[in-house]
Amino acid sequence: MGYGITLRDEQWEELDRLRFSTFSADVFRHCLIIVMSHSKDTVGCIGRRLGCSRDTVLRVRRLYRRGGVAALRPIKPPGRPGPATPQYLRQMKEALQTNPLTLGYGFSTWSVVRLAEYLAQKTGIRFSDDQLRRLLHREGFSVQRPKHTMKGNRNEKAYRKAQRELTALKKSPEKERRRGSGLPG
Repeated sequence: MGYGITLRDEQWEELDRLRFSTFSADVFRHCLIIVMSHSKDTVGCIGRRLGCSRDTVLRVRRLYRRGGVAALRPIKPPGRPGPATPQYLRQMKEALQTNPLTLGYGFSTWSVVRLAEYLAQKTGIRFSDDQLRRLLHREGFSVQRPKHTMKGNRNEKAYRKAQRELTALKKSPEKERRRGSGLPG
């Protein structure tokens, strides 16, 4: 293999800007490969010094020749798509905005477990509770536990009267036992 790349001053400065501003170890290494190629190091020597293969050095040099500094940033491979399809997300959002009582359930708020089961029946796609929580968070929903109270649904006057009677019942037997035993009451 021959020697590599000859850099002009502006190219050298552009590489230095990228090299010292990046947080990616790969981008930094790619910049070093080009700089070392300019200083007439061989492909094998560059690979040994940077701990990468000859193929990597050749690939990075080829990328730089074709696309300049912009080509030194690695492109994220597409990978496998997630199981949450757009239809699933739409169904999830619709379910969250619908009261479960109107769907025939005996509860008025969704839990993650209940929502996961409902969506599995509706869409055929099943997520674990943790996966669904992450998905809900990603879509901007907050997962919280509701506080169930009867406030506003009970007769407050009767509730306070019952509380007073209960308090009196709790105190009375204790006072009576203490009086009967000779203990100070």
